[in-house]
Amino acid sequence: MQVKDTAAIVTGGASGLGAATAAALAEQGARVFAFDLADSIATAPAVDGVQYVEVDVTDQAQVRQGVATAAGAGLPLRTVVNCAGIGPSMRVLGRKGPHDLDLYAKVVQINLVGSFNVLTLAADAMAGTEPLEDNARGVIINTASIAGYEGQIGQAAYASSKAGIIGLTLPAARDLAQHGIRVLTIAPGIVETPMLATVSEEFREGLAKGVPFPQRLARPDEYAQLALSLVDHDYLNGEVVRMDGALRMAPR
Repeated sequence: MQVKDTAAIVTGGASGLGAATAAALAEQGARVFAFDLADSIATAPAVDGVQYVEVDVTDQAQVRQGVATAAGAGLPLRTVVNCAGIGPSMRVLGRKGPHDLDLYAKVVQINLVGSFNVLTLAADAMAGTEPLEDNARGVIINTASIAGYEGQIGQAAYASSKAGIIGLTLPAARDLAQHGIRVLTIAPGIVETPMLATVSEEFREGLAKGVPFPQRLARPDEYAQLALSLVDHDYLNGEVVRMDGALRMAPR
């Protein structure tokens, strides 16, 4: 599926994986609507073809309005990439006691429920577009993590939310098949994003040494490259693709 002269939505589009993906889609000729929170948008770079829209992915009304903005821009909405998410760490039972339930619920609400919220409302808009070859109407790509398979110590909430994304992939693809909408998931390994900006270079080097090959951290532009490849490949559907350099996470 070609992205030129179509509309696209990227959540978490003001930084990290989302910003790289939004820029890559715009470079290919899409008009991109980057959903993010106000604080993130305030520091986001200006990119030709990318329009920032203040949207909390957990708020159904805000997502509905954001999708309406993208779908009403005069171009068919064909692509959605869900990158919005958070990744705090806490043990199930730590020195300060049991895992905070509110924090667990917040992680699942943003990472999993937020992705589902955008997926369902965007699919509703896509279903009303004119079909292409093979009755295709669009593609939705969610972001999981290899933590959804091999969660580390302190990742109970994060791993649960990402495992939910993995489990959502196939049934969502089957549900939306009748509408010509594909659903795919990317499960990145360790990516050089703002989440790692606060750690030392020594710590990042240690993380990189655990990757079999290439023995380095992944780059956001590599995630964007993979997302565009999935959009382009019309026969890929209901699949989770690991982007991790063959890394399998150790307990810590």
